[in-house]
Amino acid sequence: MTPDPHDVRGFGADLLDAGLLAPGSAGSAAEAATGDTAFLRAMLDAEAALTRAQTAVGQAPAEAADAVTAAADASRLDVRDLALRARAGGNPVIPLVADLTAAVPGEWRAYVHRGATSQDIMDTAAMLVARRTLGMVLDDLGRAERALAARAAAHRDTAMPGRTLTQHAVPTTFGLKAAGWRSLILDARDRLLVVRDSLPAQLGGAAGTLAAFAAYADGADGDAERLVTAYAHETGLAVPVLPWHTLRTPIADLAGALAFTAGALGKTAVDVLTLSRTEIAEVTEAAGGGSSAMPHKANPVRATLIASAARRAPHLAATLYASMAAEDERPAGAWHAEWEPLRDLLRLVGGAARDMSDLAAGLRVHADVMSQHLCLTGGLIASERLSLTLAPVLGRARAQELLTELAVRTRAEGRSVIELLGEVPELKDLDLGGLADPTRSTGSAGALTDRALERP
Repeated sequence: MTPDPHDVRGFGADLLDAGLLAPGSAGSAAEAATGDTAFLRAMLDAEAALTRAQTAVGQAPAEAADAVTAAADASRLDVRDLALRARAGGNPVIPLVADLTAAVPGEWRAYVHRGATSQDIMDTAAMLVARRTLGMVLDDLGRAERALAARAAAHRDTAMPGRTLTQHAVPTTFGLKAAGWRSLILDARDRLLVVRDSLPAQLGGAAGTLAAFAAYADGADGDAERLVTAYAHETGLAVPVLPWHTLRTPIADLAGALAFTAGALGKTAVDVLTLSRTEIAEVTEAAGGGSSAMPHKANPVRATLIASAARRAPHLAATLYASMAAEDERPAGAWHAEWEPLRDLLRLVGGAARDMSDLAAGLRVHADVMSQHLCLTGGLIASERLSLTLAPVLGRARAQELLTELAVRTRAEGRSVIELLGEVPELKDLDLGGLADPTRSTGSAGALTDRALERP
């Protein structure tokens, strides 16, 4: 019997995402840190931390904390089974609590998930996953910025065409360009550090009032507010000022920092894509990717994948921002809408940071090609400097008019602008030598590069 290619029933694990369509994040540390197993582990960590926190404030015996922590082992649970059973209640915490409770010895089962609501565990797990993933992203950003700092220092005075609106404008230096790329990475780093260190635990109970926890605290050595502090300590997350079931500042801040990071990396990527075009070839990636049809090609794959992430990230962040409009004390749909975009955003940025680390470390800079390109316009790339030099002699308006006229003639006649200026009677006594040398027209690029590299 010929199988129906449209019938996917029975494929089981083959249906699960293996990253086939996500080469930017496939195999990255961020991919593993945000996978289903990682989220399961984080939810179990949140559950175990809650029981330990209750023990710390006198709401549960130490034996209960030990029993729940021992049972909170992700290897004992079937992620796919949990996913399928999550459909009944709309979130994976409900079947997880059932399985965790069953794994705890009978006398201690009452302390599993005691007083918590599903969102407490899911939000705390999301923060744990985000914190762990951001650590990996920050490591890759650190490697990337160090590589770019070395490139900027080495090419402090390497002149190249500055381009505005796709055209040669005035000369700049590759050192300044690389220093700018590094500066954006440092901006991203600083934002991610602030967000990572402020990611809070979530604990509010059914409607964010801590009512059940307060009831359990009655007569015990502790109270509900102390429990929140103890819970945050056990998870390694920040202490929340309030339960944030519908106060989604932590998610929005995380979304913003991640989207900014993707955009910051994307700026470098699109510059590399432009500069590595065959007809420009001022830079190349260390190991270009091949083509299935054209064996001569060495595609800038790392930059391509980073640029792809930069285009997707804002839309994922937009979904997370939209979810801030969460009704009541627990929302229907807004909270649920966050899970997949948040994971995708963490993965995208994690993969992009990895690729940027590789790209920056291996980027090849072709200073000789840059030098050749500075001569493409017959000296016109130095027209700003020429205009400033000629203005005191001819007047500002006349100097501008003359250079505009000579620009047309330079292109039409294939002669340099200095040659044409030498034919202007008013300038016969003026030493024009060196005025059109683009390497002398980079302004304060070197000093700006030095200043940028002082930033730690």
